[in-house]
Formats: sequence, C-alpha cells, structure tokens
Amino acid sequence: METLSLEFLRIVEQSAIAAARTMGLGDRHKADQVAVESMRAEMDTVNMDGTIVIGEGERDEAPMLFIGEKVGSAARHKGAGFPAVDIAVDPLEGTNLCATGAPNAITVLAASEKGGLLHAPDLYMEKIVVGPSCKGAVDLDAPVAENLKAIAKRLDRDVEDLVVIVLDRPRHEMLVNDIRTAGARIRLIGDGDLSAGISAAVLGAGVHAVMGTGGAPEGVLTAAALRCLNGQILARLVVSKPEHHERIAQMGIKDPKRVYDTEDLAPGKEIIFACTGVTEGSLLRGVRFFGEGVRTHSLILTLQERQVRFVDCVHLDKRPDVKVRFA
Repeated sequence: METLSLEFLRIVEQSAIAAARTMGLGDRHKADQVAVESMRAEMDTVNMDGTIVIGEGERDEAPMLFIGEKVGSAARHKGAGFPAVDIAVDPLEGTNLCATGAPNAITVLAASEKGGLLHAPDLYMEKIVVGPSCKGAVDLDAPVAENLKAIAKRLDRDVEDLVVIVLDRPRHEMLVNDIRTAGARIRLIGDGDLSAGISAAVLGAGVHAVMGTGGAPEGVLTAAALRCLNGQILARLVVSKPEHHERIAQMGIKDPKRVYDTEDLAPGKEIIFACTGVTEGSLLRGVRFFGEGVRTHSLILTLQERQVRFVDCVHLDKRPDVKVRFA
C-alpha cells in the first residue's frame, strides 16, 4: 500500500487542477464533473485492484466513481497480483466554494486494504471532531457545554479561548446558541466540514473542535485522516425515515443508534489519505496557474509509515524552454 501514496497524490493533484480551471465560473456541476472525470481517468493508470466504497453515489445516479465500481489497471492485467484496495473519494469537496471562488475547496482520496473503510450510506451524521490532545475527552451525547469544558481542560485554557467550526445551516441553530451560551467562539462555514475536521487535528490551525451534522461519507474520509493524525471523530447516523432504515440494512448496518469512533469508521491498518487545495484555504493553498505551468499544494498522510507530508509541487509545461520559478 505504501508504494501507492505518490500515485494517490498525483490523482488528487490532477483532479484539483481540473477543478481549479472552473473556479469562479458559477457552475458547480461543471466543477464537480471535471474533477470526477480527471480523478477517474488517473485512477485507471494505477497498478491496483481498486474498489470504490464511498464515491459519487450508486450506479444509477453516477456515471463514474460510483459505489462498487472497480478502478485501477488490474482489469487490464489479469493475474498481475496488484494490491486490493478500498477507496473513498470526494473529487471536489466544496463544489459551491469552487464555483464562487470561496476558500477551502479541496479534492480528496482515502484508501486502505480491503475492509479498512466503513461503507457508509449517503445519509447525515451527527459529529464531533477533536485533535490529539482532546482524544477521549468528549462524548457525543454530552451537553455542548460539558464537551467544551472537557476540551478546554485538556488544552489548559478557558472555554472562551476555544474556536468551534459549525456548518452554517438552519438545523444547527440550537447548537450555535449552546456554543455561544457556553462562551466559546464559532467559525461558521458554508461548506467543507471535511477540511474543517482535518484542521481541528492540526496544531496551529486555530480550530479546537468541529460540531454538528454533516454527510456520513465525509465522516469516513475525516476518520481516515484522523487515524493518521491521532485525532478523534465521534459520529452517529441520522436515521429518520423508513427509506433510511432500508438503506442501512442493505449496507449491513444493524444498529442505527450506534456511536462510531474513529477506528469504527476507518479500521484499516494501511490507510493513506491525500488531498489537494483547489481554492485558497486555511490548511492548503489553492491551485495557482502561471506562464510556465501550475503549482499545487497537497497533504498526504500514511498511517503505517506515520508520515505527514505537505507537498508543494510545480507541474511544468512540456516545452523545451520552460523555466522553474521559486515563488
């Protein structure tokens, strides 16, 4: 698996470059489409026997990168013995962010050995995300004020010093009021709770927790990153309709009220997580185009190697007179 890390880096880089060319054009569907097409094309060049476990939806809803789709070059090389890999993707987290040129749009891929990523249904999840220092200090069912006090105690600071990221949604009105009543500060975001979750696990990002309800697939991707960063996510599916119960039953989930910890969502032992900035963000710089090529800024995490790599890459044009610039 470790040998595939640079291949996965290349996949998210190329997907980010494709998406960035649509930045600010106001067409979120086009941005997502080009990111998906680029990611799918790059995947087929990788020597692996890959299966999409979290992607763009079911076969009848998505033309590619759908759940269950086989990716990689194994199909063209029968018996080559390529590694079997489960893959979770968000080809463009923050389609609206990219379409409007807003910060923190990223392209994301997580991979593990077979069975290493939960096959999460496309439902909502209640979530709380904290960094390594606060691992084990929070409880999904505890009152907001208690969780904030526990986080503050672990960080040896006052609740008033904490910053909590919350998706700006009407469903979070009570959560926002509870956080403010407790005295903590809030950073409301329009989209991108996955990149927010990663920021909470990185020292110096100025984020101490992420709270609220977001997508379950993004929860699994966040868990994969947090396994490598030693952070924690606690999550529970929001199952509120009969069709939700049918959906989770089809995916083998027996307890709809189960609280998932980080290792429940991403139990793999050989996890690789890769993401590239599309627009400027708090964690990653966006794609920059210049006369001689393109510059990308990426993060790649490997659990087995215990490596966290920020990769600043210049992709040079294929011209004989190309020049490399430093900044």
